[in-house]
Amino acid sequence: LRYPSTMTWRVCVQLAAGSWTSGTVVSVLDTTFILRLPYRGSNSIAHFFCEAPALLILASTDTRTSEMAIFLMGVVILFIPVSLILVSYCHIIVTVVRMKSAVRRPKAFSTCGSHLLVVILFYGSATVTYMTPKSSKEQKKLVCVFYAMVTP
Repeated sequence: LRYPSTMTWRVCVQLAAGSWTSGTVVSVLDTTFILRLPYRGSNSIAHFFCEAPALLILASTDTRTSEMAIFLMGVVILFIPVSLILVSYCHIIVTVVRMKSAVRRPKAFSTCGSHLLVVILFYGSATVTYMTPKSSKEQKKLVCVFYAMVTP
């Protein structure tokens, strides 16, 4: 009910600008770390699409610096939004539990539940893709399907 008073035009522009800025910075850093690596030999990627972890496998040199940069960007890009979402959901759950109308509670929980499921699928698979140590190519492909195709 307070949405129009809290989501002003200025707040909307700030949120959009923050999203675009963080996405641009991460993309530029990701691309910079990947492009500076030397590549020799096969250029075949065993993946559905070309992304940083798949390209690191093809590099013909030590990739620890690039892996660390991708990991640190993942911490910022993945865990900060997830933390904010979880805090928001804690507030929502407390508000719904305090509702006097027992009839409206299930509807509120079902609406929140479907969104929370998508958030868990998206951020969980993104975390496995970008934040875990090297795992099997087939496992990464399966997780990539959830990250790129199921949640949208």
